[in-house]
Amino acid sequence: MESTAQRRLKAIQGHLVPITHVLDSHVQTSTTASEFFHSQGYSVVLPEKLNTGKWNVYRSVRSPLKLISRLPEHPEIGTLHDNFMHAIEAFKDYNYLGTRVRGDGTVGEYKWMTYGEAGTVRLAIGSGLRHHGLLEGACIGLYFINRPEWLIVDHACSAYSYISVPLYDTLGPDAVKYIVNHADVQAIFCLPHTLNTLLSFLSEIPSVRLVVVVGGIDEHVPSLPSNSQVKLISFAKLLSQGHSDLQPFCPPKPEDIATICYTSGTTGTPKDNLKLMDDLAALRPTIFCSVPRLYNRIYSGIMNAVQTSGVLRKTLFNAAYNSKKQVIISGRNPSPMWDRLVFSKIKGMLGGRVHFMGSGASPLSPDVMDFLRVCFGCQVIEGYGMTETSCLISCMDKGDNLSGHVGSPNPACEIKLVDVPEMNYTSEDQPYPRGEICVRGPVLFQGYYKDEVQTKEVIDGDGWLHTGDIGLWLPGGRLKIIDRKKNIFKLAQGEYIAPEKIENVYAKCKFVSQCFIYGDSLNSCLVAIVSVDPDVLKDWATSEAIKYENLGHLCNDPRARAAVLTEMDAIGREA
Repeated sequence: MESTAQRRLKAIQGHLVPITHVLDSHVQTSTTASEFFHSQGYSVVLPEKLNTGKWNVYRSVRSPLKLISRLPEHPEIGTLHDNFMHAIEAFKDYNYLGTRVRGDGTVGEYKWMTYGEAGTVRLAIGSGLRHHGLLEGACIGLYFINRPEWLIVDHACSAYSYISVPLYDTLGPDAVKYIVNHADVQAIFCLPHTLNTLLSFLSEIPSVRLVVVVGGIDEHVPSLPSNSQVKLISFAKLLSQGHSDLQPFCPPKPEDIATICYTSGTTGTPKDNLKLMDDLAALRPTIFCSVPRLYNRIYSGIMNAVQTSGVLRKTLFNAAYNSKKQVIISGRNPSPMWDRLVFSKIKGMLGGRVHFMGSGASPLSPDVMDFLRVCFGCQVIEGYGMTETSCLISCMDKGDNLSGHVGSPNPACEIKLVDVPEMNYTSEDQPYPRGEICVRGPVLFQGYYKDEVQTKEVIDGDGWLHTGDIGLWLPGGRLKIIDRKKNIFKLAQGEYIAPEKIENVYAKCKFVSQCFIYGDSLNSCLVAIVSVDPDVLKDWATSEAIKYENLGHLCNDPRARAAVLTEMDAIGREA
């Protein structure tokens, strides 16, 4: 029978990896002591290194012993190219990309392109780029808004080992020029209205050899000077050239660079989503993923309608809402009665078929999440991620009805919290450990392009990416985001302020479209810049019989200012 010491020695040896290239019996510790872990329901906890005595690394309970780098059910998929090839094989005749805007700008019925059709166009685009002499590893700029061609060009880049470089439509000329030169972009796909901007500094982006105009007509494509080194052609011409000279795929390896993403910035005209609700009603999606800004607008719009619907309807809504919410929180299935009586019209706002809603990009208020679950009667999931982690770091688990957190680790990464003593966040905090969220695993990016210094600032010697976000571990191994490490400042009286927290509170106000909070150590109070929702403010003015010439005139009306401030004060007191 083994002694206690023998059993302990055998357990330790299980964490040691022999070094086979030497003759003696030297051993080295494995990166993570993954054979031992404590289950926490949604996560497991294990020590990063055996000699620390700390159980501080969290992994998904779905893959506790190793981090996955491929889908277990599809181990053959290792790149974006593999993934799209699988989609074409499995769903060749299924609708893939839809658009409903006619050539004259009016909205019509959805016109669809199947996976197979998209694959055919991808082949022609990649072959056309080959026809123009672009070799694997070349950077391809995408200088236009979301549309089918954006995705198909990106698929072509994946198939022929090109690197896609998004050039956001909202960027100003200086930013576009910088990105093109920094990434040595060789070809740019653009729209007719962005072509003029591009041509204005074409001589200042010497790496560019080819410009492809998407949506333009051959006869309207301007000609460049005969001494220009740049070829300017239409998208249709590129497709024709590619079809006439089809080239075999040149798929990338999993470790190759797929894309170089630069920040989208804040210049230019913001995205116009005025037609989004009309699109949803026409499309009737079953899955809907968005950002808190839109969910907040849906929430405030519905609540505003409820408040002005009369005493009887308001009372009925509140009774239905509170009853259904309690049932959902308890984990039971709510009665369909409330949906028929109250919530069916609300569900119709998104087409009536949504059974899954996802949220990301910034924190979603627990109140708004509960509201979506009740009103739309579907699963609502919040996730947390970064561009630097190929998106997902953690996500709420199916069946988890607790709101106000971002779930358990993605099975492709592990998470730990690092002490931030200057902000009084430590692993010893009660009742829950707190600290900066750090991530490690196959999801991590290779680094900041041509910026080794900044890369080393965020990825430490043990391979952990420091996110700058502050989190805590809730019971069950669920992660909650509570602060931002760098985005804080101190007021004159010594009070620390986390502006994003305050911004997220006021974003729930029905009048507020966006809110920016600022302060500094020379002053004792904060200031806010508030952008109002034009539709809500105009509706309010109509209800108050207030006449105005334009939105600017209305915003300067003392009655409008007082109404917005009163509503913000009420929201602020609640929080």
